[in-house]
Amino acid sequence: MNTTLEPVSRTPAEAEAEALKSDHGLELHGIEGARKVYWNLPTEALVEEALHRREGKLSRGGAFVADTGRHTARSANDKFIVQESTSEKNVWWGQYNRPIEAARFETVYRRLAESFRGKDLFVQDCWAGADPEYRLPVRIITEKAWHSHFARNMFIKPATLAEHRRHKPEFTVISAPSVKADPKRDGTPSETFILLNFQKRVCIIGDTAYAGEIKKSVFTILNYLLPLKDVFPMHCSANVGKDGDAAIFFGLSGTGKTTLSADPLRRLIGDDEHGWSGSGVFNFEDGCYAKVIRLSPKAEPEIHAASHAFGTVLENVVIDPASRVPDLDDDSKTENTRASYPLAAIGNSVPEKRGGHPKNVVFLTCDAWGVLPPISKLSPDQALYQFLSGYTSKVAGTEAGTGKDPLPTFSTCFGAPFMVHHPAVYADMLKKNIAAHGATCWLLNTGWIGGAFGTGKRISIAHTRTLLNAALSGKLAKVPCTTDPVFGFQVPQTCDGIPAGVLDPSASWKDKDEYMRKYKALAVKFAENFKKFQDKCTPDVIRAGPKV
Repeated sequence: MNTTLEPVSRTPAEAEAEALKSDHGLELHGIEGARKVYWNLPTEALVEEALHRREGKLSRGGAFVADTGRHTARSANDKFIVQESTSEKNVWWGQYNRPIEAARFETVYRRLAESFRGKDLFVQDCWAGADPEYRLPVRIITEKAWHSHFARNMFIKPATLAEHRRHKPEFTVISAPSVKADPKRDGTPSETFILLNFQKRVCIIGDTAYAGEIKKSVFTILNYLLPLKDVFPMHCSANVGKDGDAAIFFGLSGTGKTTLSADPLRRLIGDDEHGWSGSGVFNFEDGCYAKVIRLSPKAEPEIHAASHAFGTVLENVVIDPASRVPDLDDDSKTENTRASYPLAAIGNSVPEKRGGHPKNVVFLTCDAWGVLPPISKLSPDQALYQFLSGYTSKVAGTEAGTGKDPLPTFSTCFGAPFMVHHPAVYADMLKKNIAAHGATCWLLNTGWIGGAFGTGKRISIAHTRTLLNAALSGKLAKVPCTTDPVFGFQVPQTCDGIPAGVLDPSASWKDKDEYMRKYKALAVKFAENFKKFQDKCTPDVIRAGPKV
């Protein structure tokens, strides 16, 4: 009798590690000598691997909970773009697009590749972009199983074994939290690095386990590549009504992109990043990455349910060690607690992740000064002015170095850290699309009323949803409006279900003179910020700003 035992796999999915391997291996990237490469593991296997490696814990309901360590937000100051001949003339060099020499990139890359010898690696081969004409084959290589789980949630997966095998990446993102830069040798400001090389078609991330760096690196890549194909990339969410009327929502993190687009009355196309092509709007992703701090099961039931479900990754969420129940009100680790979950977790999402040309374009701002109206109708020139300005309040925790109080800020195109071309490139594309498809434009303020932050209160989600639904249905465009005395946009005088004191922010301030002083001070900030765009703007767009 044969008593020979089969060898036991060292990890739960080791035996299946190469079942979905691409024919285009890691030798494409100069990576050799890894102990084991786990190719395109499904969610269940990745959860088992992550638990086996003690990368996190399961919460009640089945969500995987990971701690990202000292980096609980993006490290915007550590992102660099390799300055090389094929792309340097297209890049808007400055605060967010800072150059690094190709030789220094190669030094860091070789050190990163060498560090993988003898290690386990995880690979997800995916697409970025739901439109087959413009989708980008991407490869995400990670040291951690839960990062591979995150990538699998966020990007579009091949459907068959044949698609996995012939998948050849046109851009690769490598996340290696164990690898550090040497500032003296590498010319980086810290040991953390996010280095993009458009010539080599690779992005490398080191010394940070914050998964948002993977997602936003892919977004930055598309923000560079798609305008070269006359496709407008947007930092926006999108949904569609029952009559097929699409709407897009521009905004920075914390302004309501995810919350407002997940509307039970409309179908969700996506919550954060989209393209607008000649065919309409398409999602870049297959997942959502929602802030979950103080998430309300009543106001945001679908997102709340998704954040507790199996298949979701929770970042830096505190759970009770005994009951494993997540405490979404606990901000002891960070205000920037996150949930990554598949788009399909939202019951009324659009499986194709595509829609027609938007009927409404909404700019979301979180005004911490408490002076902007809750909703205003914009002319096309005012829309371009607001798009280039990108005014909001930077909400706590989204970027490293942000404090607990909201910080009034301007982020051009509502996503300056991810825009590679000059903002005028994106503004021109928006202008053409608005004109070609007759979109109505709105400025929706999800910030404070009755006073600035610390004195007033944040407008309720219920009021914001009521105003938004009235705008998207066309009802709000038919009511009488007043012309804003400072910014000139049209402010609806009435809306069913909204108190007059909400529609007119000055009415909710005790000191009307102080309100106007604050409003004019904000207008001055707009005008000062806009000076950096004036040389590439038409006189009509410049005149669409506030009267200072």
